[in-house]
Amino acid sequence: MIAIVDYGVGNLFSLSSSLKALGLETEITADAAKLRAADKIILPGVGAFGDAKAKLDATGLVPVLQEEAEKKPFLGICLGMQLLFDRSTEYGEHAGLGFVPGQVVDLRGDLEDKTLKVPHMGWNSLQIVKDDPIFKYFEDGEYVYYVHSFYAKDCLPSTLGTSQYGNVSVTGVVRHGRVYGTQFHPEKSGDAGLRLLRAFAEL
Repeated sequence: MIAIVDYGVGNLFSLSSSLKALGLETEITADAAKLRAADKIILPGVGAFGDAKAKLDATGLVPVLQEEAEKKPFLGICLGMQLLFDRSTEYGEHAGLGFVPGQVVDLRGDLEDKTLKVPHMGWNSLQIVKDDPIFKYFEDGEYVYYVHSFYAKDCLPSTLGTSQYGNVSVTGVVRHGRVYGTQFHPEKSGDAGLRLLRAFAEL
């Protein structure tokens, strides 16, 4: 069973629907026992980093997630991926979960072409920079769907895939140990995204 962490932040229905479309058993839960019993865990997220981290802290599930991320495949999606890092500078400085070394910064600060729109929203191709089982059914250069204004940097050793936006190489997929993250939304990325989720389910 794949557990989707419910902490009041995230597009839970579309993610759950995508997993069920793949024939995968899934449950949206904030129950520690169910997270421990799950084969895999997905941490979704939309919105602002500080608010999401506060809500996650309030559930009391952070120690459980820390334990389980050591034992089983764990996937953060969009803001859920950003929460995996050491810290974020979104509206102040906030501590992350520290599962993946690196930090989350404002995309606007690194873009040289100030006419490029932020948030980086829509389809962009993903370049595989490091082979990994998560790409079992995924081809280099396939298009995925992004919606974000902040991105992860200082995380090259963990980076598996990137997308180019102006001069910025946007960190698209990361892995550190059993923990994965995708800045894009696989559940909104059509067939390519479903194939990525299928590969995660098979890890």
